[in-house]
Amino acid sequence: MLTKDKSQLVNLAATLRARIIETSSKTGTPHLGSCLSCVDILTALYFGVLRVDTGNPQDPERDRCILSKGHGAMGLFHVLAERGFYPLSDLDSYGQDGSVFAEHPPTPEHLAGIEAATGSLGHGLPLGLGMSMAGRIQSQDYNVYVVLGDGECNEGSVWEAAMLASAQKVNNLCVIIDFNKWQATGRSQEVMALDPLADKWRAFGWNAVEVDGHNFDDLLLALKKFPYPNGQPTAIIAHTIKGKGASFMEDDNNWHYRIPTAEEVVKSKIELGVAL
Repeated sequence: MLTKDKSQLVNLAATLRARIIETSSKTGTPHLGSCLSCVDILTALYFGVLRVDTGNPQDPERDRCILSKGHGAMGLFHVLAERGFYPLSDLDSYGQDGSVFAEHPPTPEHLAGIEAATGSLGHGLPLGLGMSMAGRIQSQDYNVYVVLGDGECNEGSVWEAAMLASAQKVNNLCVIIDFNKWQATGRSQEVMALDPLADKWRAFGWNAVEVDGHNFDDLLLALKKFPYPNGQPTAIIAHTIKGKGASFMEDDNNWHYRIPTAEEVVKSKIELGVAL
């Protein structure tokens, strides 16, 4: 865990967003809006909460973090590089044929810091649940964090795992939902009636809290309260904005697939306050 103060986290998140936007532009790869909405969540996790050792990435006692919304892989790759799992320059190959840095996280054997290959939505929580239960069975003291997309909560496998986690009182499991209100084809609430999302998780037997997913005070307070003493798993519903960080991208679902031009990269960096 690398504890940084709020101003450091805010500045780091801005830098990460600028790098992600530039990578999308240079490589012609999509899902930019989905990456930008979860940057603060990943930054809070990797620089304020997770117990991981970049020198020993397979430490049996490490915390696990699964980016179940695998479309945000570009964001996770940049966070892992900044955390020190590999040099930032390695990401120059992102999106190229044969690169381990593809548009979804690879298998753990191919890249340090990755806990599971994801992108087929709805699989991350069942995998995280299995890891949580394994830790309990083996008397290992680690927590498991799973970052879900709100659109991903359409999947029945999410709710099957949610029921089992509650029934087994798996209190070392925490879900953080990147609730940016969009999925590929429309508003999440219009595609599938998600609201009231926190109440749904509570009805499934989880502790559930709602936070501003771009406010580090809110995020860290919620993350550091976990695990709760009542023995139940925890769901943090993080209200976010798709495309967060560039005003012309925010809450615009066209950026699920659009690629920024070089001029838009410059405009984004100016808005983020990151050196050109």
